[in-house]
Amino acid sequence: MKYLFVILLGFVTTISIAQVMDYSKMDNILHAECDSVVGGNGAWQLFYRGRMMMLIADVGHNRMRIISPIITREELGQTELENALIANFHSVLDAKYALSEGVMWSAFIHPLKELSETQLRDALSQVFLSAETFGTNYRSTELVFPSQPKEEAPVEEKTKKQKL
Repeated sequence: MKYLFVILLGFVTTISIAQVMDYSKMDNILHAECDSVVGGNGAWQLFYRGRMMMLIADVGHNRMRIISPIITREELGQTELENALIANFHSVLDAKYALSEGVMWSAFIHPLKELSETQLRDALSQVFLSAETFGTNYRSTELVFPSQPKEEAPVEEKTKKQKL
């Protein structure tokens, strides 16, 4: 029993040490996964699959976020806004749609230290997909929790939408 406890403690310690994310690890992952990366030390502008994103992190507050602009509030139709809120519950999963400073964003927000390398790579993909599918099927992955079908945006709303 004593040995089992020691082995378990060692395993838990190894896992928790391995999952401590920092700026250096983030920078390495971003350079490996992205088309281009500018910045560092907690603030990066990057292009992932051709889409502009930003990653902002703060070690002191143990927070990070990846964001990508989608559309201005003025260009956003009521149906698109409602579909985005429905998608936040059913189909954009870890990424979310959010309005801030007159812009609709695709956003992933997470505690920094607890973020794994796999989660960071997945977050980049989810922010990308949720931004790219905004106005159509509003998804961040292939997984969708059961929901009612979304109402399609009227043609005039779809045609006026300009991606930022």
